[in-house]
Amino acid sequence: MILTTTSTLQGKEITQYCGIVSGEAILGANVFRDFFASIRDVVGGRSAGYEKSLREAKETAIKEMQQAAVALGANAIIGIDLDYETINSSGGGSMLMVAASGTAVKYNP
Repeated sequence: MILTTTSTLQGKEITQYCGIVSGEAILGANVFRDFFASIRDVVGGRSAGYEKSLREAKETAIKEMQQAAVALGANAIIGIDLDYETINSSGGGSMLMVAASGTAVKYNP
């Protein structure tokens, strides 16, 4: 399946627009990652724990979006948009949310 952020498939003819598809993933960021991330905020640097969680969430959201496109009979998704959010819980922890959306299409290979 072709996945692209562009609104066209270069060199391919889109034959059918199947509809909007999306996938979401929400992952909890554990207390230790939150703690070490807060230290990194002060001293600088990258937070490997958060980066790994964010990458996993993105991959999960994209897979869910692809599954929705396959269910519609599509063989590509165009106009993909990825949105990232942090959701703070009442207990003081945080969750990472990634939403992927795009337009499922059929094209002639």
